[in-house]
Amino acid sequence: MEMFNKYCFIECESNYKESNLVLFGAPFDGTCTFRPGSRFGPYKIRIDSYGLETYSPYLDKDLLNYNVHDAGDLDLTFGNKLAALESIKLFTDSIINDNKKPFMIGGEHLVTLPAVQSVYEKYRDDLVLLHFDAHTDLRKDYMGENLSHSTVIRNIWEFMGDNTIYQFGIRSGLKEEFLWSEEEGHTFMNKFGYDKLKEVASIIKDKPVYITIDLDILDPSIFPGTGTPEPGGISFNDMLEILKILNTLNIVGADVVELAPDYDPTGVSTAVASKVIRELMLAML
Repeated sequence: MEMFNKYCFIECESNYKESNLVLFGAPFDGTCTFRPGSRFGPYKIRIDSYGLETYSPYLDKDLLNYNVHDAGDLDLTFGNKLAALESIKLFTDSIINDNKKPFMIGGEHLVTLPAVQSVYEKYRDDLVLLHFDAHTDLRKDYMGENLSHSTVIRNIWEFMGDNTIYQFGIRSGLKEEFLWSEEEGHTFMNKFGYDKLKEVASIIKDKPVYITIDLDILDPSIFPGTGTPEPGGISFNDMLEILKILNTLNIVGADVVELAPDYDPTGVSTAVASKVIRELMLAML
């Protein structure tokens, strides 16, 4: 698989063979419904990561003590979302087949679909998805298109099924999406916050978990650099509490998506995204 933008996230320079966690970028925003630009997220995040320390005082873990390989960004086809999704799937398959954990940086949220498909093929009915987002992403289609960042969780439900998907921080979506989740019971939805996350974690226990974090779960007052900002989100300290809980789980794959860095000329959003990624990587190690 051809890669480009070979800047490494801080201290993720171990070779592929000796690493059990593989970081890669998926710079795709071809179905963005409002403000494009998340394709530039992986590149900017890697540069900003050098403003971080390798040590997390929150989790008491240090990237220096682990082997992580940053494979760079996938060279995704412009204007062909099916080809882009196939490339993500094939690369994630290669990581899974080598018994390593994939960590993807988006890009828009649709890139999560092929990554979860790949992980699901290994773990099948044992896999649990934890979804952190401002938006439901449960539409059946968007303007007639069933493959969109607005439909990604609905598409994942199509193969994972009921009682496997847990959503947190949700505060925006069509009324039909909320009803489909809550009345039909297809997903577990913790609206507006994450107060039920500890309870969910106690239910999941040691099951394999895939984590997807759409950064617009954060309030735009601290994270304006995203394609679909939604007021009423969580604080960064709330995100740290979430990550501490995730640190107790058996995370087998993850992604962080929807930074559109050019909408925040201060660079704060990119710095926030980089720190979330550092903490989530450490939670997986």
